[in-house]
Amino acid sequence: MRFIDEYRDAGRARQCADAIVQRATRPWTIMEICGGQTHAIVKFGLDELLPASLTLVHGPGCPVCVTPLELIDKAIAIAQQPGVIFCSFGDMLRVPGSARDLLSAKAAGSDVRIVYSPLDAVALAQAHPERAVVFFAVGFETTAPANALAVHQARRLGLRNFSLLVSHVLVPPAMEALLGSPHNRVQGFLAAGHVCVVMGTREYEPIAARHRIPIVVTGFEPLDILQGIHRCVSLLEAGAVGVENHYARAVRPEGNPSAQALLREVFTVVDRKWRGIGVIPASGFALRGPYADFDAERRFGVAAHQVDESAECISGLVLQGRRTPHECPAFGTRCTPDHPLGATMVSSEGACAAYYRYRRGRPPGPGLRASNPASPSEPESPPAAAPPANPEPGQS
Repeated sequence: MRFIDEYRDAGRARQCADAIVQRATRPWTIMEICGGQTHAIVKFGLDELLPASLTLVHGPGCPVCVTPLELIDKAIAIAQQPGVIFCSFGDMLRVPGSARDLLSAKAAGSDVRIVYSPLDAVALAQAHPERAVVFFAVGFETTAPANALAVHQARRLGLRNFSLLVSHVLVPPAMEALLGSPHNRVQGFLAAGHVCVVMGTREYEPIAARHRIPIVVTGFEPLDILQGIHRCVSLLEAGAVGVENHYARAVRPEGNPSAQALLREVFTVVDRKWRGIGVIPASGFALRGPYADFDAERRFGVAAHQVDESAECISGLVLQGRRTPHECPAFGTRCTPDHPLGATMVSSEGACAAYYRYRRGRPPGPGLRASNPASPSEPESPPAAAPPANPEPGQS
């Protein structure tokens, strides 16, 4: 299949869904990791084609959504400083901090600019040597190489007025954290193909072996996802574990060695706080060695800033697959794209944004099954939801 329409062929999708119905003989719970996969599932109604015994839950694979509240506050604090040009992809501008967002800071006079590549920010630093140019480096392993290349190039060019505000997070430690949770009910994963384009599939093999689960790497179109679900169900039914690559048109087991080498040169692995989830050990990148001088947190003195999450927003439970957006009391009322309580209602990859855009006003039904009720030990906090962002460039 060479063209996008072929990956969205309704007849083939129905055939694949029917095959899943025939294959699934027991209840299974599968989590898709990537927010792009979540949006495809909700937009095309893929979960509504599946048997009632098969539950899809949405994972934390939206980097905008898991960027911690204090990072947004730090971004705003830096953007408000005189002489700063603060650069970001468009989907970060509406993400709420503790009091406001970057778009509000821009409206108030801060020089906040949407760029389409971190190299655009490097070019701005070259063009404006009298200004401090900061790029908001958010994303999973997918976008990390481009950000690493930007700071590598800035160092080579001697651009002392360029820096990165880094909020890179890593997928495998998040999977480990979810599987180790006492609330975990995930029995198989659909892994994000674009992350594996960079990192390969081998780092998932120890996770599959340790937790005795299948992990299927797949793409983002309807047929990609349905075929990945079929294979994951087949492995679960057979009691098989391991990692299978069903995105072979883009993913190789070894990934992209050149990109990985650049990541090792520029970044070091650190503990990272995930919004709504908490600190996950060894789950993020920070600038290392000579590149640490390009760390905007250190350069602008905002590293120590900490802030508590909103008690009303349940986006953390949504990101862990323990709730669906429809289970949030604020969804579509107190939390909308225009007035979001949490990042999952703002990001173009957020689960709440997907439900608001494609399923607002629809009660849970087949394929929209509510998640398991909270256990008595699990606090039931009021909710938040997330809206679809404008079609600006984003990060995964």
